[in-house]
Amino acid sequence: MDPRPDDRTDPADHRTEIRDFLASRRAKITPEQVGLPTSGRRRVPGLRREEVAVLAGVSTEWYTRLEKGHIAWVSEDVLAAVAQALQMDDDERTYLFDLARAARPARRTPSRRKDVTVPPAVQWLLDSVTLSSAFVRNGRQDIVATNPLGQALHSPVFDSPTTDGHRHPNIARYIFLDPGAQDFFVDFDGAATATAALLRAEAGREPHDRALRDLIGELSTLSPDFRTLWAAHDVRIRHDGIKRLRHPEVGDLELTYQSLDLPMSQRTVHDLTLYTAEPGSTSEDRLKLLASLAATHSRAAEPTDRIG
Repeated sequence: MDPRPDDRTDPADHRTEIRDFLASRRAKITPEQVGLPTSGRRRVPGLRREEVAVLAGVSTEWYTRLEKGHIAWVSEDVLAAVAQALQMDDDERTYLFDLARAARPARRTPSRRKDVTVPPAVQWLLDSVTLSSAFVRNGRQDIVATNPLGQALHSPVFDSPTTDGHRHPNIARYIFLDPGAQDFFVDFDGAATATAALLRAEAGREPHDRALRDLIGELSTLSPDFRTLWAAHDVRIRHDGIKRLRHPEVGDLELTYQSLDLPMSQRTVHDLTLYTAEPGSTSEDRLKLLASLAATHSRAAEPTDRIG
């Protein structure tokens, strides 16, 4: 997906996205997985188009047309049947429906999505969390608000040259364009894969977001790793699990993280992400140390009142 000079999206872009996404899902499934007989040599990995058509209960000609990107007027029931035939998970199914919605002709010019200011109440919520790293990010992976421990934990992201000239630190830009990310994320490959998949889901959700298209164009131009992962068409909406970080101040950390939807705007997706450590673990001790260092730095940065 290349950046465009305006918010209009070429229908050919939709057809390419749909074609590549469906073909990539089809290539991941073997006939044995879906109970189809196999015989002879197969020229392509995974299922053939006619096999998907049988599983979805449609004609081969119809499915072939669908995979070529003609999805605008396909019913939800048929899309659901295709998703089931291709064994899509919930995130992939949502992405397919987003692609179909984006392919439908708009009755009016799509409005440009505007970023929203983080309400004071959300910042108060973040600041009230003292034993966990907490931050808010949007679908483009911008960190738009954080508590002191969240900023301290992600100091390599905040201090990265990739943040220069941008309003907010961006996790995707840091991962794919800052070599230091490979030291900060112990499982760098996993972090990169998840981040590309999160951006892929956001691109399906908001195809007219110019800033998102610019970011994807930038990463595609500058990062071979991103280009490879983007071409895989993997999708991820939910983001939680175990994160291992190598922090420059406190060393190795193994943290549990959970992301929760944070409704702040009808048009803009935000989530609240919390990082916590197992009670009694070395990681908890190191996270507490980092919280203490963050509090010390915060007090040192506060202006002092002068008398007289």
